[in-house]
Amino acid sequence: MHRLTSVGMRFAFYGRVSTEDHQDPAASRSWQIERAQTLVSSASGRIVKEHFDIGVSRSLPWKRRPNASRLLEAIKSRGRLFDAVVIGEPQRAFHGEQFGMTFPVLVHYGVELWVPEIGGPVDPGSDAHDLVMVLYGGLSKGERNRVRLRVRATMAAQTRIEGRYLGGRPPYGYRIADAGPHPNPARAADGRRLHRLEPDPDAAPVVVRIFAECLARRGLSAIARGLTRDGVACPSAHDQARNPHRRGERWQPGAVRAILTNPRYTGRQVWSRQRGDEVLLDVDDVAAGYTTRRRWNHPDDWAWSTDLAHPPLVDPETFTQAQTARRTRGAAGDTGRQPRRSDRPYLFRGLLYCGRCGRRMGAGVHHGHVYYRCVARQLAEPPVDHPPTVYVRQDALTAPVTAFLRQGPPFPADLAGDRLAPALVASEAELRAATARLADTYARCGLHLIYHPDRETVTLTIPNGAAPATPGGRAEVRQAEFVVY
Repeated sequence: MHRLTSVGMRFAFYGRVSTEDHQDPAASRSWQIERAQTLVSSASGRIVKEHFDIGVSRSLPWKRRPNASRLLEAIKSRGRLFDAVVIGEPQRAFHGEQFGMTFPVLVHYGVELWVPEIGGPVDPGSDAHDLVMVLYGGLSKGERNRVRLRVRATMAAQTRIEGRYLGGRPPYGYRIADAGPHPNPARAADGRRLHRLEPDPDAAPVVVRIFAECLARRGLSAIARGLTRDGVACPSAHDQARNPHRRGERWQPGAVRAILTNPRYTGRQVWSRQRGDEVLLDVDDVAAGYTTRRRWNHPDDWAWSTDLAHPPLVDPETFTQAQTARRTRGAAGDTGRQPRRSDRPYLFRGLLYCGRCGRRMGAGVHHGHVYYRCVARQLAEPPVDHPPTVYVRQDALTAPVTAFLRQGPPFPADLAGDRLAPALVASEAELRAATARLADTYARCGLHLIYHPDRETVTLTIPNGAAPATPGGRAEVRQAEFVVY
């Protein structure tokens, strides 16, 4: 029979509050620990240690919650200062199948789990106790899903019917303005206000210029170079307070693309352009839980306001024509980038940088050989000593880079083995497959190559954390420099 007499037992308390609850963490901790204290005091127990997670979703397993993971480590310690664990509410502690993945660990180390809804310790031999805890885990998961559905449905309705600004960073070209008191009387009494978008007098003309140049058949890079050349502050420099992590030196093609594809410049509020999909963190370890991946929704699934929600910067016809112009130039469409038209193996695509300007070098073919190049005229402000074009040949890099990978620290056998050498295959199909595997090898190793045209050498580095750990458990930074001609 399970032991119920626990006079003088020492307890470790665990609780959790999520930022989605809009609760005061201090108040939430107080009522949870009060429930736990009431439970253990009936058995003359006392709480000697506290673990309370703040701002952590219930969907995260215990190993990925900061304080819960510390509690698990303390449970495994021989010198732990407590005999049992007590929680304030099972729906805050366990989500879905988490109880079935956590409780056996406590049982293995001889630590009891006390739950107010059980009235004491959970009996590992009781089917009724197990059923109750599984039920609370299911209720916790269902409650979270219902909250998400209600919030999404409400925000979509507010966008379509009211055109309400739902928060977040304003698009470049707009700024946030006051739109009156909050329609909820309680929130209005607390001073909450609604907001709307209004044109930014400095940035709005830049948006108009970008759309005009796009319709004039200028590419993204050409538009970005022109804005930088004319001294127009890029979005991160224009709003430095929201972008302290960015250098804000020049316009990038990606920033121009984001402006050209944002339908809110037509004056309508648009919501749900992206969604957060929960995917397994590790498909080989379901217990590790899920992580959120941001993905684009199809335009048919976007929520549009029925009427104009803010002053437009471009009319709908101009916006539509800009999308057509971009697609006809081979840029990214609504469903992503167009497929590559060449199956030529660019082994160091995205991995090789120019030692003069620091720009990533592009790839091309000349007289049947693959070259990587950096063209000075494509730079907004090229260095004075930058050659007109910097070239480096691919086959001059392959042999020394592969030889470098064959050295320690120990890489998996498929990363730099001889079987990846294209010269060992016979048919054209096998050649393409082998070179594709070799390109994947270089990318997965996290290579970083810098070509120095003045001395015709390449510096090759495996960044910290990219290299596999050595037998001693430490990730090394390895670097080499070799001549390529």
